[in-house]
Amino acid sequence: MPKRTLVTLLIASLAAGCAVGPDYVRPETPLPEKYLGQAAVDRRPATASADLLAWWTGFGDPQLARFVTLALAQNLDLAQASARVAQARAGLGAANAALLPSGNISGQAARAYQSVETPLGQVLNSRPDFDRYGNAYEANLGASWELDMFGGLRRGREAALAEYQASEAGTAATRLTVAAQTADIYISLRGLQTRLDVARRQVQTQQQLLSTVKLLYGKGLVAELQVRQAEGALAQVRASVPVLETGLDAAMNALDVMLGSPPGTHRAELADVGAIPVAPQITAAGSPGELLRRRPDLIAAERRLAASNARIGVAIAEYYPKLSLSGLIGSATSVSGGNLFGSGASQAAGVLGLRWRLFDFGRINAQIELAKGQDAEMLAAYRLAVLRATEDVENAFSALVKREEQASLLAQGVDSLGRARGASLAAYQKGIVSLIEVLQADENLLRASDARAQAQTESARAAVTAFKALGGGWQPDSSEAVAIR
Repeated sequence: MPKRTLVTLLIASLAAGCAVGPDYVRPETPLPEKYLGQAAVDRRPATASADLLAWWTGFGDPQLARFVTLALAQNLDLAQASARVAQARAGLGAANAALLPSGNISGQAARAYQSVETPLGQVLNSRPDFDRYGNAYEANLGASWELDMFGGLRRGREAALAEYQASEAGTAATRLTVAAQTADIYISLRGLQTRLDVARRQVQTQQQLLSTVKLLYGKGLVAELQVRQAEGALAQVRASVPVLETGLDAAMNALDVMLGSPPGTHRAELADVGAIPVAPQITAAGSPGELLRRRPDLIAAERRLAASNARIGVAIAEYYPKLSLSGLIGSATSVSGGNLFGSGASQAAGVLGLRWRLFDFGRINAQIELAKGQDAEMLAAYRLAVLRATEDVENAFSALVKREEQASLLAQGVDSLGRARGASLAAYQKGIVSLIEVLQADENLLRASDARAQAQTESARAAVTAFKALGGGWQPDSSEAVAIR
C-alpha cells in the first residue's frame, strides 16, 4: 500500500473516532391519555368547527382572519425571530466549517531602497555591483486541519445544530403567539364595542326616562326628588362611557402595532360596531402526549436541552490532546529580476501540532461541572414547560366551557330583566310603583347586558387560548418543523 494512502486512511480513522461525553436521549415525560376538560369541550353546541392549522378562520369573521394574516406577514416580533434563525444558521455553518481543513493563499511584493550611511549600507556600497534598490517577491499556499480525534468539534456541531433547530421552533412559537395575540386583541376590541354600545343605549334610555320625569314634574305629578334621582342615574351611566372608550382606543392601537403599522392606521375600518366572534368547535385536539410534537415552544425547549447535553462533551474533550496538521508550499525570491517560480525559489513546510492542557485539569473540571449544571437546568426547564403546556390547555378548556355557560345564563337574564324594566316603567307611569323601582330595573339590565358581553368576549378569548395551547397555527410536518430525536 502506498505511503500516502496509508496516511490518508490513518487520518480518516482518527477523525471518525468516538465522541466523548454523553449521547443525548430525549427524556421521558409521562402524561395522561386525555385532557380532563376534553369531554366538556366536545359537548359544546358550537355551530362551526376550526382546523388547527388555520384556526382563526373558524370564527367566521373575515376581518379577524384578514388581520391575523396581515400580522403573520408584517409583525416585527416575527421579523426578529426570523433574524435569530439566520444568526443560528450562521453559527451552525461555523461549527460545520471547524470540522473541515482550512486553506489560504498569501502573496507579497516589496521594493526597498538601502541607505549607504548605515554600517550595512557602507559594507554593501563597497561592492562594485551594489544596487541600492532591492526587490522581494513571495507567493504561498497554506492549509491546516485540526483532527477531531475525541469528538469535541463534533459535539460543538451537535450543539450548534440543536440551537439552530431550537431557533426554528422558536420562530414557529412566535408565529403562534402573534396569531393568538392578534385574534385576542380583535375579540377584546369587539367586546369593548359591544359594551360601549350597551352603555350608550342605556344613556338614551335614561335620557328618555329623565324627559318623562321632567314632564310629570312640570305637571306637578312628581316631586323634584325624582327628577334629581333620574339625573344622577343618567350621570352614572354616562360616566362609564369614557372608560370604555379609553379601553377601545388602547385596543385599536395595540392591534395596529401587532400589524406592524402606526397606531390609527386601521381605526377607520374598525369604527363600525362588529359582533363578538363566536368560538368554534375545537376538533382534533389530540392527547397531551401529542403536545410534545405539536407545540413549537416545547420543541424549542427540548432542542435546547439537546444542545446543553452536547456541550458536556465539548467540555470533556478538553481533557484530551488536540492534534493539527498544517502545511505550506510556495515560492520566494529577493533577487532583482529573479524567477519567482523557478526551482530555486520554491519552499515548503509541514507541521504536526499538539496542544494539551496537561496542567489545567482544575479549570477543565470546573467547565465540565458548569456544563452539567446547565444541562440539569435545561432538563428541569423542559419538564416544567411540558407541565405548563398541559396546564394551559386544561385552563383554556375550562374557561371556554364555563364562560359560554355564563353567557347563556346571562342571555336569559337579560331577556327577563328587559321585560321587567318595561313593566316597571309602565307601572311607574300609572303611579303604581316609585321611580326607584324603575331606576333599579335599569341598573340591573345594564349590569346584566354588560356582563353578558364580557362573558361572550372571554369565551371567544378562551377559545383562542385553547388553540394556541394546543399548538395550532403551524404544520409540524412542514420544512419549519424540527424532528425530536
